[in-house]
Amino acid sequence: MRPLMLDFQPRRRAGPLGWSLLAGGVVLTLTCLLVQQHLSHEAEQQQGHLQITQRVLTGDTGGKLSLTPAQIREQAHNLAEMRKVSQQLRRPWERLFATLEAMPRDNIALLTLTPDARKGQVRISAEALDLDAMLDFHRRLEASDELSDVSLLSHEIVANVPEHPVQFNLSATWEIGDANP
Repeated sequence: MRPLMLDFQPRRRAGPLGWSLLAGGVVLTLTCLLVQQHLSHEAEQQQGHLQITQRVLTGDTGGKLSLTPAQIREQAHNLAEMRKVSQQLRRPWERLFATLEAMPRDNIALLTLTPDARKGQVRISAEALDLDAMLDFHRRLEASDELSDVSLLSHEIVANVPEHPVQFNLSATWEIGDANP
C-alpha cells in the first residue's frame, strides 16, 4: 500500500495579482514619503516668512536681514490691513448700541444693524407700525449725537399683514468724535 500524502495547507504560489498589490503598496508608500517631505519643506518656508515678518513688525532687523522689494510691499500691505482692523476695533460700539437702545421705539422694531466701521456708516433695517412712526424714528436718529446724514434707502408697506406695517432701510453716518487716533 502506498503512503497517503495529505496536504491540508497547499503551498500558494505568488501570482501576478499578489506581485501587483505589492508593487502598488511600495509605490503608495514612496508617494506618501515624497508628499510628507514636500509639506515639511513648505512648513519650513512658512516658518521662515513668519520669522521675517515678526522681526520687521517688532523692528528687530538683526543687522543681516535684507528684504526684497516684493517682501517690503507685501509687509506694507499687511501692516495697512492690520491698521484697518485696529481702527475698526477702536470704534465706540457701545455708544452706538446705547444710543439706539435708548431711543423710544414704541411703534418701531429694529430688524438688523449693519455697521461699516471703515466707511463710518451704519445701515439700519426696521419695521414701523405706520409711515408716521417711520418718519418720527428718522427724525430722532438725525437729532442724535452719534448719527448724522440719516437717509431713507427704501421702504415697503407690507400689504398681506392686516396692520400694514412699513419695512424700511436707513443709512447714517456714524460720528465717532474723540475715537480718532
